[in-house]
Amino acid sequence: MKSSESIAIVTGGASGLGEATVRQIIKLGGKAAILDLSEERGQSLVEELGESTIFVKTDVTNEEEVSSAISRAVESFGSINTVVNCAGIGNASKVLSRKGVHSLDMFSKVISINLIGTFNVIRLASEQMSKNEPNELGERGVVINTASVAAYEGQVGQAAYSASKGGVVGMTLPIARELAAYGIRVMTIAPGLFHTPMFESLPEEAIDSLGKMVPFPKRLGHPGEYAQLVETIITNQMLNGETIRLDGGIRMQPK
Repeated sequence: MKSSESIAIVTGGASGLGEATVRQIIKLGGKAAILDLSEERGQSLVEELGESTIFVKTDVTNEEEVSSAISRAVESFGSINTVVNCAGIGNASKVLSRKGVHSLDMFSKVISINLIGTFNVIRLASEQMSKNEPNELGERGVVINTASVAAYEGQVGQAAYSASKGGVVGMTLPIARELAAYGIRVMTIAPGLFHTPMFESLPEEAIDSLGKMVPFPKRLGHPGEYAQLVETIITNQMLNGETIRLDGGIRMQPK
């Protein structure tokens, strides 16, 4: 698929990796529906980027809200052929600590948003994309999910987060195999340490220290570098059913 032909829905599209993805898609001539809970940031982005974008306040775990957002995107742009799942949370807690045991509600919330929310968007968006006329290469769409290196090297306190992202990695291939019959590709990106809103509360010294953990380049990743990989996946038809680590070679330590 050509970048300029991309008509995307981007969850978590109002900030961080999602915002960078929206900007990249618009820059390349595509269109994007921003699905996020932050109305202020979402509307501000639409005002900046113009008529090639829309914002729909969306809870990815809510079936009706996701279905409605997809309908809004189709009404605005005629169809959708790209899905980028960036919505997620990174709550951390030890299973057992001096404060007590891990909250079951917290574990469920992380799984619900990061894993079930991703699946919810995939299933509803793929149904819509299956109705597209295939392009000259037989392709109807592409789904790009966001996991994390924590899916492979979860640190202490990341039981819920690692489980959720491991689930995203685990469902990538079986869904890709299934949707291949419709000409829809499914890929996942597993970022390492990226300079997203999760890190904004940290002092510069702490951010520099984290960056030095990366073999090369010795810094946090830029959201725009994630968006560049999204572009590559959109345009390279042979990328399917796989998770790509985007991490500068880092392998996380236990703590």
